[in-house]
Amino acid sequence: MSAIDADVTPPPAVPRYGPFAVAAFIGLVVCSNVASASWAALDNEHPARLLLLSSRNRFLVVTVPSGISPLTWSLIAFARLGAAALVCHFVGRAYGDRALRWFWRFLGMPQEQVAKFEQAFAKAEWVLIPFFVGSNIVWVLSGAARTTWKRLVPLFAIGLAARLALLWWLAKQFEEEVRSVMRWVDRYQWWVIAASIAIVVIVNVRNLRPQR
Repeated sequence: MSAIDADVTPPPAVPRYGPFAVAAFIGLVVCSNVASASWAALDNEHPARLLLLSSRNRFLVVTVPSGISPLTWSLIAFARLGAAALVCHFVGRAYGDRALRWFWRFLGMPQEQVAKFEQAFAKAEWVLIPFFVGSNIVWVLSGAARTTWKRLVPLFAIGLAARLALLWWLAKQFEEEVRSVMRWVDRYQWWVIAASIAIVVIVNVRNLRPQR
């Protein structure tokens, strides 16, 4: 064995829950892709189903005028975003730096952006977690950094509560504008769905393409 081989440190063993966390993450990605492809058909008639598939900001906003109650809207958003945060945290905790490399290689995250996030996270996780509470990469970073649950839980609750309150207020303030956009979407629903499916396919093909 050469000196170089002797200096190479093997990656730490992956805990048993690691593959299950990755499988759960893949399932969440599939759900998000389904939501992105079919949101135009779900936003008004099945808002709860859309939010269960994905609680991205744009879906949170367009479902407010549907008549869904604030309590149902909030509980679903907490559950869906909480599940994503938990899964991503365990992926980061199980795979560490490897998980971060997966994000920039296969999910379209530039390596430079991940490196900046990693440096910033180490210095100000108490700000980044609540501010980017819906960001998968932030939760992977929290797992890789092994941030304690005593810190994660209150930061998640504060950040998500503030975000949901702001989005609900904005959606109500601009409700007529949101309704106008959704009426246009309903009018050209099948064209919007076809375009959404095409965008989902293109984005996934680009992100999963082997990187140099």
